[in-house]
Amino acid sequence: MRYLDPKNDLTFKKVFGQHPHLLKSFLNAMLPLPEGEYIESLEYLPAELVPQIPLLKYSIVDVRCKDNKGRQFIVEMQMFWTDSFKHRIVFNAAKTYVMQLDKAEKFHSLQPVYALCLVNEIFEPQLEQFYHHYQIVHVEDMKKQLEGLEFVFIELPKFKAQNVSEKKLQVLWLRYLTEIKDGTVLVNEALLQTPEIKEALDFIQESAFSKGELETYDRYWDSVRCEKTLYYDAEYKGRAEGRAEGRAEGRAEGRAEGRAEGEKIGFLKTLLYTLRKRKSIKEVTNFADIPLETVEKLANLLKKYGDKAEEHLDEI
Repeated sequence: MRYLDPKNDLTFKKVFGQHPHLLKSFLNAMLPLPEGEYIESLEYLPAELVPQIPLLKYSIVDVRCKDNKGRQFIVEMQMFWTDSFKHRIVFNAAKTYVMQLDKAEKFHSLQPVYALCLVNEIFEPQLEQFYHHYQIVHVEDMKKQLEGLEFVFIELPKFKAQNVSEKKLQVLWLRYLTEIKDGTVLVNEALLQTPEIKEALDFIQESAFSKGELETYDRYWDSVRCEKTLYYDAEYKGRAEGRAEGRAEGRAEGRAEGRAEGEKIGFLKTLLYTLRKRKSIKEVTNFADIPLETVEKLANLLKKYGDKAEEHLDEI
């Protein structure tokens, strides 16, 4: 029996986006809810349109819901980290909070919004803990809080079960997300003995998916890998070339222009690299969120100059 990775868009939504009782168990285990205020029932909400992060369309998976008390919950699975994510989730949660209110309601009717972000990368390397809980609190008296918005960020790579036989549900759900990989065959007995986890495991058995679904599953990983390549290569090359040109100018204006030009050249080189990997023009356009005309010009450069296409980027 083989399992698929539960962090994939397809599997994550199949488990947590289609089975509210599993999502309820997961949220009750993960969120810092007040004692006696656990979620009793959930209903799903449609995903809202929020600003896209350039180049990163596929590596964010989200599920939205609200409980019987009206509290709303946003769950995001983020495959890799950029500083833009934190701003995006704050915007997303704040927008969700505000949109509860229409003309017929009063401010006191607003219910809390919880944002849970599961991040498959380390973004706080200087901190040992993997669980980060944010509230709006008084600077001098941390016990005083403005209620309404709370955020939890979990760095999955940092999580290590202190005791592999521990039955605490939060530990078991995190083990489910971190120990089950693509092609996993053997699963720890502690996970199989927990009804909710066992059910979630059943849903991600490879045999439970059609051929078309498995192709979608693989395409998701291809998209994430491509996004990572585009993002990190553009960032690295752009900064390096921008600094070099900026230093050559020797003036503030020159440095600014150098960085901008360097970032552009680095980004275009990354797109050429992606086209060389036999990605179609349409795929690159979708991944990078740039005009089709630009990608077509790059493809023509590649066809015309081959390995020396980078030397002719000034023609774009």
